[in-house]
Amino acid sequence: MNNSLRPVLVLFVLLTVITGGIYPLVVTAVSQAAFSRQSNGSLIEQNGKPVGSALIGQQFDAPSYFWGRVSATAPNPYNAQNSGGSNLGPTNPALADEVKGRIAALHDADPSNTASIPVDLVTSSGSGLDPDITPAAAAYQAARVAKARGLPLDQVNALIAQNTSGRQLGIFGEPRVNVLKLNLALDAMKPMH
Repeated sequence: MNNSLRPVLVLFVLLTVITGGIYPLVVTAVSQAAFSRQSNGSLIEQNGKPVGSALIGQQFDAPSYFWGRVSATAPNPYNAQNSGGSNLGPTNPALADEVKGRIAALHDADPSNTASIPVDLVTSSGSGLDPDITPAAAAYQAARVAKARGLPLDQVNALIAQNTSGRQLGIFGEPRVNVLKLNLALDAMKPMH
């Protein structure tokens, strides 16, 4: 029995050292060398301090800021520990009520806006953490933000264009606007009146 147990224990210790120590260290070293920003959470910094991540949305609800997709994490919005969709189906009355409430909030924030509301402003993403909105969702909010900040609409639209990312590798995904980056660019323009 002792002769057969020794190779098993040696193999166990060897594999533990390789898979539990050496492999994670090599992967960490390679990721830090080749993809430092991404492996550290794609942090967005302002004045040398992290203010958020480009990968996780943040709650903005003041009229002077662009609003992101609705977060499906409860009770705190954009809480990565509670990531997940609402799982409400398209025929579920609870989803219809939530969407109606979101539409009402958008109309209350900008009663003069009669444009069609982009779907990403009234529905959450699969993770509930989406940091991006479509360029159409940003354009829908541009007049409200421009008015609240006392900026010309053309200037706000130009800022949206500057902060719009295209498809990845030119073919994957859709154009998108990172809400945190756009709002930080707005704050850098000039103080609100």
